[in-house]
Amino acid sequence: MPSLTRRTFLDRTLNAGALAALSPSLLRAANTAAAAGNLHLAPFRFDVTPSIGHSLCGGWIKPVIAVDDPLEAIGLILLGVGQPIVICVVDWTGLLNDAHLQWRTALAEAAGTTPDRVAVHCVHQHNAPFVCPFTAALIAAQPGLPRVYDPAFFQRCLDAARVAAVAALPRARAVTHIATGSARIEQVASNRRMDRDASGRVGIMRGSKCVDPRLIALPEGRIDPLLRTVAFYDRTEKIAACHYYATHPMSYYGDGRVTSDFCGLARKLRQRDEPHCTHLYFTGCAANIAAGKYNDGTPAARERLTERMYRGLVASEASLKPEPISNLSWRTAEIFLEPNPTLGPDALKALVAPRTDALAPRYIPAFKLALIDRCTRRLPFFVNALHLDDTVLLHLPAEQFIDIQLYAQSLRPGRMTAVAAYADAGPWYIPPRAEFPFGGYEVEVAFAAPGTEDALRAAVADLLA
Repeated sequence: MPSLTRRTFLDRTLNAGALAALSPSLLRAANTAAAAGNLHLAPFRFDVTPSIGHSLCGGWIKPVIAVDDPLEAIGLILLGVGQPIVICVVDWTGLLNDAHLQWRTALAEAAGTTPDRVAVHCVHQHNAPFVCPFTAALIAAQPGLPRVYDPAFFQRCLDAARVAAVAALPRARAVTHIATGSARIEQVASNRRMDRDASGRVGIMRGSKCVDPRLIALPEGRIDPLLRTVAFYDRTEKIAACHYYATHPMSYYGDGRVTSDFCGLARKLRQRDEPHCTHLYFTGCAANIAAGKYNDGTPAARERLTERMYRGLVASEASLKPEPISNLSWRTAEIFLEPNPTLGPDALKALVAPRTDALAPRYIPAFKLALIDRCTRRLPFFVNALHLDDTVLLHLPAEQFIDIQLYAQSLRPGRMTAVAAYADAGPWYIPPRAEFPFGGYEVEVAFAAPGTEDALRAAVADLLA
């Protein structure tokens, strides 16, 4: 059973003697709570576009041959409530294990805070980098395999993160109000696990794109149809807007053409509308959600999906009503995972070894070995919640099923709970325990034990209390 550690308190009013009495581990993951009044927000952004020839999606699809639109990392530094809080989202497939920690550490150092007060998420586009140092070392030891990523490029991105965060601090704006909104997105998200036999076992996954009339005709299934927005204001001026929606953000990929795809393209259209407001887009719990019912993988379909997302972004902001911020708190929980026992290290290493198979069946075991190594080292995964009066921004690791998002929202009926997944992607998929007997792709690439959902639900309930 994965274990959960609740870390509590660190109020800005604690004196030096009280701070000295706290253990270093408690300080590192302390929560903060304070009355608002001197809040400031420092937005930042920087380019994270890989160059020609760089691997995409971890190395098992076609590498970069062209850039259709650049990739960005966009973030916010919240100042005035103890140590700074940093929230960042990256147009990459994923940051895993030590790579995710390196990003959080770089941003923490630049902002003058600690890594437990930094949340870094990926949007999860697939024509983009997918970074795990442990996996990269395993793959590099195999002759003839494409690299997982270029370490020099990764380091340049870390350096750019530091520069961007440091440069943003002197430009911080006062934050006095927030506003929330939502809009229903039509004909984008659909559940991938709708093809089931009489026993409930999953057959063919209805993925990000689909041309099978039988699968397209199946119902939309269980989704969260709402796009949610949380906006920050300096009195009446909107200075940042965070948008949240749960679907895999790919229309098509594997052609070597770098793109932020339809969710990123919609965000860029909204950014063009409001150049003085920083717009961020977060993918919610989309492990079993994609656009397959409404996407045939053509350029025309990408344009339609982009337009639907853009209209949703605009609609979610149409009725924003700024309210003064009175209280803010940052809460953190640590989760220690156990690996899925279906394959042991020796069997996984044999799968990585030279064979004539396609690339993915050799790469995926290497990513699972990375999680086993992490679990052996007892390095936790973080779940964070930023409370802004009655609004909560919830930050989750990995590819989460829509079930955990709907569960989190059920704990606070009638109130805004905006959920971002795809932080540390080390575990890959985290299905609900009840889905493991029914198989399917998401279960096959669930690297953590079935009990992981229990620890996540406990953490979410604790942080949202």
